[in-house]
Amino acid sequence: MHDLTQAILSASYLGIFLIVFAETGLLVGFFLPGDSLLIAAGLLAAAPDSGLNLWAVMAAVVAGGIIGCSAGYWIGQRFGPAVFSNQNSRFFKPEYVAQAEKFFVQYGALAVILARFVPIVRTLVPTLAGVSRMPFALFTLYNVIGAVLWGVGVTGLAYYLGGLIPNLDQYILLIVGVVLVVSVIPIVVKFMQARRGGVKG
Repeated sequence: MHDLTQAILSASYLGIFLIVFAETGLLVGFFLPGDSLLIAAGLLAAAPDSGLNLWAVMAAVVAGGIIGCSAGYWIGQRFGPAVFSNQNSRFFKPEYVAQAEKFFVQYGALAVILARFVPIVRTLVPTLAGVSRMPFALFTLYNVIGAVLWGVGVTGLAYYLGGLIPNLDQYILLIVGVVLVVSVIPIVVKFMQARRGGVKG
């Protein structure tokens, strides 16, 4: 608990911005903390003498989320066609681009906005949006809405609960662990369903 607290305090707002940027915009950032970082930062901002300001934390998260997803979109748009051009590729087949295009035409708003609240998925969706050539103006609108809902909503909820329940910040590790488990369960279930479907086929 002490180590996590010190890490967040030492990273401060720039560190929070950079972590969120990497987690939402770079394909290699899927392992970085997202929701857990927001919850921990919100709880610490509610703690007396932590030195973290709630509004500054929210601003860092929202800015990192918006700019990060924009970078992910650019990566998908710039390098996606080349990556997905190999018919023999196991993971980057051209038909995935067609599927992504269909997905974003049908669920564009929900895909970009709701992906914010799902670990790993929020790392991939901006890149897939770029690959599928989703209009950048439309993507930006949903990107901003999603970043605000996620950055303000999750951080603000943690701050509110931290101020409502005494000493809640002492249980950051437990809370973060629960959040991670709950967030990963839907992904694991979906993965297992996909594997079973593949075996049957």
